[in-house]
Amino acid sequence: MTAITFTARDVKDAASAKTQCAILPLFEGEKLLGPALEIDRGASGAITAALALGDFRAKRGQSLMLPGSGGAKRILLIGCGEGDSFDRAAARRFCQTICGALRDKAASDAMLHLAGLHLRKKDIRWALNYLATHCTRSAYRYGKTLSRPPAPWKLKRLIVNTAGSLGANAAATAMNQGRAVGAGINDARELANLPGNVCTPTYLAKHARSMGRGNTRLTVSVLEEKKMRELGMGSLLSVSAGSEQPAKLIAMQYKGAKASEKPYVLVGKGITFDSGGISLKPGAKMDEMKFDMGGAASVFGTMRALVELELPINVVGLIAAAENMPSSRATKPGDVVTSMSGKTIEILNTDAEGRLVLCDALTFAARYKPAAVIDIATLTGACVVALGSHASALFANDETLAEQLLDAGTEAHDRAWRMPLWDEYQGQLKSNFADIANIGGPGGGSITAACFLSRFAEHYKWAHLDIAGSAWNSAPKGATGRPVALLIQYLMDRASKQG
Repeated sequence: MTAITFTARDVKDAASAKTQCAILPLFEGEKLLGPALEIDRGASGAITAALALGDFRAKRGQSLMLPGSGGAKRILLIGCGEGDSFDRAAARRFCQTICGALRDKAASDAMLHLAGLHLRKKDIRWALNYLATHCTRSAYRYGKTLSRPPAPWKLKRLIVNTAGSLGANAAATAMNQGRAVGAGINDARELANLPGNVCTPTYLAKHARSMGRGNTRLTVSVLEEKKMRELGMGSLLSVSAGSEQPAKLIAMQYKGAKASEKPYVLVGKGITFDSGGISLKPGAKMDEMKFDMGGAASVFGTMRALVELELPINVVGLIAAAENMPSSRATKPGDVVTSMSGKTIEILNTDAEGRLVLCDALTFAARYKPAAVIDIATLTGACVVALGSHASALFANDETLAEQLLDAGTEAHDRAWRMPLWDEYQGQLKSNFADIANIGGPGGGSITAACFLSRFAEHYKWAHLDIAGSAWNSAPKGATGRPVALLIQYLMDRASKQG
């Protein structure tokens, strides 16, 4: 996987600056100024000529590659639209256009000239952060199980000419943060994209141990099924009962602050393949159930970014990993199991297994005396029906925590939408034979799933992110790495408050 480095400096003479590709933002109807004017003069008016022809009008999302001159081998013009309407949405499009234009080019380095970009310093930092994240994401290529992996992206270095619009150190910091987030997203995508015969609970445990190896801030431990039985995790173990693959409860402790600081706990659903168990899923698209560990993948990706950023905060990543398969040993509809909390659960549908592994992990999370707990899970098809793929569903038992996560999602453009968690829905989980049923009927499926989890998170601040719609795409098929950007932004916000 191509690793792109990001640097910043203040270039005095843009026309002579050596680069394989000079990138220039241009706005509709505006005269060439600063680096754009310098490079145009050095290229004998090539940019002016291109504008005069009318093929490139600097409309938002337009790009045009020209032969280079002087220090630049190529000149890439990026249309930004009207200057007065250049906001964060337009800045995102600007960054995406840059990455799209460079993706299939042979340039191994590029220089972006920032002069003339209609953004405040705060928004320039944000744009550079997003650019580094998006470029890093764009460089991802899946190749683990291909005999001929796809060709890597050629770009290896992106230099930003701040041209006085932002300090070089501030620009470099913003881009390095974005690169770390992008790397975390790519880690999450890689894990989720792996097939179920490779990415098993044992594979995830080995991956966690490899992350902790040689890292003094990250401690990894793995609970095996024997220990889970001793702890009374009958709910989690009911999911792995039908599989040859043993369940794992993986704990990754990142210690970036004083021991007295309460940790933030991230709990990821790690169903490495979900057949539905005895409540077998339809065959169509069942292959996509390798993505059912998207919540776990996002926790791994967040921990990767966290370690790279060295945030001054304490975080625990818990992964409840299991494979849900049918066999003579598998849990049956109507079976009753006892969770670690002592609550009994009537399993009416074995395909509602994510909540069964999460509830024991949520009970276990209380041991860390957390500042807050966030679970992340590809939990319900009902969430996809409600929100599609654009937003993750957010449920919370604490208003402040909910607002913090919503704000983080907006800042990172990895958005969530608040869903109700009203007591009226709890009645749908009544059972005649246990304390609680694991499904609540066809109405409000994502809500009753969250209500189920809330029963095991009563003693701390808790939020639940249902990412069933946002964690992967069916066409083209592949994991998105969400909501790593949201989670790391939330943790960066908390770290800044602690500092």
